[in-house]
Amino acid sequence: MEIDLENLSKEQLLALIKKQSKTISKQDKINTKLEQKTSKLEQKTSKLEQKTSQLEQEKQELQRLVDLLRRMQFGQKRERFEDPNQTQLPLEVQQAVLEEQEEVIKQEITYSRQKKKHPGRAKLPDHLPVEEIEIYPEGDLSDKICIGKETTDVLDYVPGYFKIKRYIRYKYATKDKDNTQISIALLPERIIDKGIPSEGLLSTILVDKYVDHLPLYRQKQRFSRENIDIASSTIDGWAAQCMDALKPLYEKLLLDIKNEGYLQVDETTIKVLDEKKKDKSHLGYYWVYHAPISKLVM
Repeated sequence: MEIDLENLSKEQLLALIKKQSKTISKQDKINTKLEQKTSKLEQKTSKLEQKTSQLEQEKQELQRLVDLLRRMQFGQKRERFEDPNQTQLPLEVQQAVLEEQEEVIKQEITYSRQKKKHPGRAKLPDHLPVEEIEIYPEGDLSDKICIGKETTDVLDYVPGYFKIKRYIRYKYATKDKDNTQISIALLPERIIDKGIPSEGLLSTILVDKYVDHLPLYRQKQRFSRENIDIASSTIDGWAAQCMDALKPLYEKLLLDIKNEGYLQVDETTIKVLDEKKKDKSHLGYYWVYHAPISKLVM
């Protein structure tokens, strides 16, 4: 409806202008809010697009790794990836590592964030003979009373049979109830802290593997014949941790060999898959060092 401005009085014109001004101001506020909401929506849209792009890249990278692991595990020998720096790792350890890596990758692709609960130490069978080793705290215990003991079992192997070495550590507390102090002896140092294998068992596993060429899966069969249930992955882990512990010795021997005045070196080539280029490989090398004078081989 049009308003005849010419017939309006001065007061009516002022009132009309004031009303129009309020309407315009109100509309400006509405427009400002709409612009702010639009800006926020655009920012959220941009972030979602970036996140989607990032997830897509991660998915492609994970799929590439899965494909690579499948080729490593199931492809022909000439297509498999073999790292020349891993010559000392047992094949069973590599197989277990590949299976664990592929499982982890599958969980990441499905965006699963659930962590597996650690099963804890394997239960040792009851039929094995037990050798008890009692360990008392050091120092004068005459003013203390025994309040209990802690028992730690480790699986040991003596050539020909298995046995359990049971460390019994007695705990003592002072008789003064107002100032109680508890004493307990430390466990002997072990290669695998909080693990069940003794040093004798670990050395037997390594000697059988690398000297007598008895694969770890056959050693597991030996455990099974004695009704000792040890998972293959556990034995693989023991061997890997032993090799980590022996690494300083390996590096020292390698340094001693390289410092020899006369060396014999054998070079063997191998095709190695290139992780950065799909279906591409490069030439890798194995080197064996022999020091005839000291008769060391690495």
